[in-house]
Amino acid sequence: MKNLILLLLALFGLHQSYSQKILKGEVLYNDEEHIHLHGLPGANVYWLNTHTGVTTDESGQFEITKNKNHNHLIISYIGYKTDTITIKPDQFYLKHQMREVLSLGEVEVIAEKKDMHISKFGVNLTEHLNEGELLKAACCNLSESFETNPSVDISFSDPVTGTKQIQMLGLSGPYIQITQENIPAIRGANQTAGMSFIPGTWVESIQISKGAGSVINGFESMAGQINTELKKPTHEPEIFFNLFSNDKERLEINTDANVHLNEVLSTALFLHHNQRKHKTDENGDGFLDMPIGSQWNFMNRWHYSQSKTGLESDLIIKALHDTKQSGQIAYNPDLHQNTTTYWGSENSTERYEAFYKIGKIFPNIPYKSFGFQSNFVYHKQEAYYGFTSHNIKQNSIYLNGIYQSILSNTYHKFKTGLSVVYDQYDEMVNIDDYDRTEKSIGGFFEYDFDRGDNLSLNAGLRTDYHNLMGWFVTPRLHVRYQILPELTLRTSAGRGKRMAQIFTENTALFTSNRTLEIYDTTDYVYGLEPETAWNYGFNFLWSFRLANRSSQLSLDYYETFFENQVVVDRETPGLVSIYNLDGKSIAKSLQASINLSPFEGFESRWAYKFYDVKTTYGNSLKDKVLLPRDRLFINLAYETFSKNWHFDITANRVGSQRIPATYVENNNLKNEYYTSAYWLIQGQIRKVFAENFEIYGGVENLTDFVQENPIIGAADPYGNYFDAGLIYAPTEGRKFYGGIRYKLPIQSQVKMNH
Repeated sequence: MKNLILLLLALFGLHQSYSQKILKGEVLYNDEEHIHLHGLPGANVYWLNTHTGVTTDESGQFEITKNKNHNHLIISYIGYKTDTITIKPDQFYLKHQMREVLSLGEVEVIAEKKDMHISKFGVNLTEHLNEGELLKAACCNLSESFETNPSVDISFSDPVTGTKQIQMLGLSGPYIQITQENIPAIRGANQTAGMSFIPGTWVESIQISKGAGSVINGFESMAGQINTELKKPTHEPEIFFNLFSNDKERLEINTDANVHLNEVLSTALFLHHNQRKHKTDENGDGFLDMPIGSQWNFMNRWHYSQSKTGLESDLIIKALHDTKQSGQIAYNPDLHQNTTTYWGSENSTERYEAFYKIGKIFPNIPYKSFGFQSNFVYHKQEAYYGFTSHNIKQNSIYLNGIYQSILSNTYHKFKTGLSVVYDQYDEMVNIDDYDRTEKSIGGFFEYDFDRGDNLSLNAGLRTDYHNLMGWFVTPRLHVRYQILPELTLRTSAGRGKRMAQIFTENTALFTSNRTLEIYDTTDYVYGLEPETAWNYGFNFLWSFRLANRSSQLSLDYYETFFENQVVVDRETPGLVSIYNLDGKSIAKSLQASINLSPFEGFESRWAYKFYDVKTTYGNSLKDKVLLPRDRLFINLAYETFSKNWHFDITANRVGSQRIPATYVENNNLKNEYYTSAYWLIQGQIRKVFAENFEIYGGVENLTDFVQENPIIGAADPYGNYFDAGLIYAPTEGRKFYGGIRYKLPIQSQVKMNH
C-alpha cells in the first residue's frame, strides 16, 4: 500500500503548493414548499470557455481552483436556470441558489427538472434517479422501481416465489452491490427477496453505477452498485398517505409522518402493508399465477444535525414480517402439508435491523471529515416447497469507519478506514446442515485526483482477511477525461470477491423435482470456492442541446471475466449440478442510449442493449440460461404546462433466451431451444389536483403476453419432471391499477417554539 501511495503522489505532482487559491462554495435549491433551502448535489460548476469544472458533493458544496484568466463561473443543473456569475479577484467563497421558475415581467417561464440525469463531471458513471422518476413506476417496492430505467433489467416473478430480481451488465443480482445509504443492504439470507422488503414510497433517490464500485463499501461488488437514499425527516413536517390497488386484488397502504422536535433533532415514522388474498389461475394449469400473502413493514428514523459543530447522525430501526403461500390453487396448508394430495409452498420471514451512522466535519477545515457506519441485522426465514424445506437464520454486524482529508492540497484527496463484517448463518435444507460463520476485517485507501480541469481519477485499494477466504486484495480504478466540453470519456477496472449463497440465490432449485448434486471439493461454504471476477469497461457521454434543451447520448461497453464462479448447471434433464467453474465465463455488455427533450414537458429515452454472456457448462461454452440476447427500451413521458397531468409509457422488446434441454409430459425430451422475442408495454396517467393531493392509474403488460405453460409437469407435481424454475416471460396477463397520494401538513415543535 505504501508503494502505491508513493506512486500516485509522484504521478500527479504532489509537489504543487497548497498556497494555490481555491474558490469554495455551496449550491442550494428550494424545496417544493419553497420554505427550506437544501444543498444541491451533482450540480456542474465550471469556468466559462474552459474544461475546468467540478461537481457539487452530497451537501451541495464544491471547491474549484481560481483561474486568473477567467472570472466567469457557470453553474448548471438539468431543470434549473444556468447561471453565469462574475467572481472577484479577492472572492474565495460563493453561496448560490438555483432557480426553477423565472419571472420575466408578466411572463413566467418554468424550467423542467429532469427525473434522471448523468453528470458529465463525476469520475464515476452514475445515473441519478429522483422521486419524480420513482413515481412513474406502478409502485410498490424497490425491485419494481427500475421499470422505466434502461440500465437495470428486471427478471420476471415466478409463480412459486413471486419475487423479482434485477440484472446489470448481463449478470444477476448477487453480483450487484445493493446498498442503503452506502451500507451493504441486500446480501446473505435476503438476497432473493430483499428488494421486495424496501417499499418504493420510502425511497428518496437512487444512484446506479456500472462497473466496479468503491472500495469503501466492501469487496463484493462485481457488475455495479445500486445505492438507495431513504427519505429523511428534514423536509416540512407532514403526514403522507398512499393507497394502491390493482384488478388482481393486490392492496397496498403506505403512510409516514415526519416531525421536527427542535432545531437539531427530527424524526419520521414509516408504515407499509401489502396483501394479496385473491387466487388467480388464468392459464388453467391448476397453479396460482402469483403467490398470495401479506407483508407488514415498519421504520423509524431519527436525524440529528448541528451545523455549528459539524456533527450529523442518523438512527434507523426497521421491523418486517412477510408471508407467502403458493402452489396448486386447491392447496390448503392446514389440510395438505406433507401429503401428495396437492403441491404447495409457504414462506415466512421476520427481519429486524438497526442502522446508525455519524459524521463529523470540521467547520474551519472543510476538506477534513470523519464518519462511522454500522448495521445490525436479525433475519429468520422458514419455508417449504412441496416436501423440501429450507430454513435459514442470519445474525450480522457491519462496522465501517472512514476518515477523509487531503494530501498537500485539495487537488489530492483521500479516504481511508477500517471495516468489520460478521455473518452467522444457521441454515438447513431438509436434514442437511449448512451452518457457518463468516468474519472479515479489512482496511482501505482511496485516492482522488481532481484539479478541476479535463482529468480526474479515483484509485482504491483494500486488503481484507476473511476466515474462510484468507487474505486477498481488491483494487479499483476510475478515470474521467473531458475530451471536449460536451464529450466525456470514463473508464473503470476492478476486482470483486464473494462467497456464493447457493440456496438463497437460487430458490428455483426448490421449485423442481430435479436431482440436486453439489460437487463439494473444498472446505469452503457448501464445499465450493469463492467467486472472483474482474470487471472493466468504458463510457462515452455526449451532452448536447436539441431545440435549445438539454439532451444526452451515452455509449458504454463492459466486460466481466470470472476467475472462478459457482456454476448452476441445468443442462442435463432431470438434474441440476452445482460446481466450481472449470473453463471460461465472461459477460460482455454493450449499451447505447439517448435522452431527448425536444419541447417543454416532454422527455424521451431510447436504449438498445446487446449481451454476450457465456459460461462453461461441463465441457461446453454456452450462452447463459434465461438471459435475453438483446433488449430495446423506449420511455416517453409528458407533463402539461400546468403540471397537473402526467403521462408515461414504457415499451420493452425482450430478445430471445436460451432454454436448456428438459423432460416434459409423457417422458418426452425437449432439446434446448431459443425463445422468440416479445414486447412488454406499460403506461401510467397521474392527475395532480393540488400540491398535497393526486390520483394515478395505469396498466402493466398491456399486450397481455404470458409464457405458455410456464410450469413443466404441472399435472403431476410430485413426478420426476415437475419444474417451475424456467420462467422467461410474465406468468400474469394484463393488469390495471390505481391509487391516491395525499399529504397533510402538521405543526412541529419547532414551529410552536417560534
